[in-house]
Amino acid sequence: MEVLLPFMIGILFSVSLYLIIHRHLFKLILGLILFGLATNLFLFVVGGITRGGIAIIKQEETFPVEPYSDPVPQALLLTAIVIGFGIQAFAIVLIRRVYRSFKSNNLDDLNNTEKI
Repeated sequence: MEVLLPFMIGILFSVSLYLIIHRHLFKLILGLILFGLATNLFLFVVGGITRGGIAIIKQEETFPVEPYSDPVPQALLLTAIVIGFGIQAFAIVLIRRVYRSFKSNNLDDLNNTEKI
């Protein structure tokens, strides 16, 4: 499992960058969503994956017992997921509004400001 996750992260990053380079708004937003997911997965892997270990120290102990998981990356990931959902919702509304105004999702067609 530890060997598979870095390859998955690399594939997610490469696919997201490929989609971001396209000149289509939908593919751009999809690439940004995948980029956020790859970043979250990367932070999760860097934080360490432990089975059966919790990030809570028992009352009678002064130090956590190995193996334990680090709670800081988990808290950062929860925050990043919530912020990512907000950005995705805004981007979807923005794409819908641009399509209603310009009748196109292609970024090359949006160069012309005479349609405004």
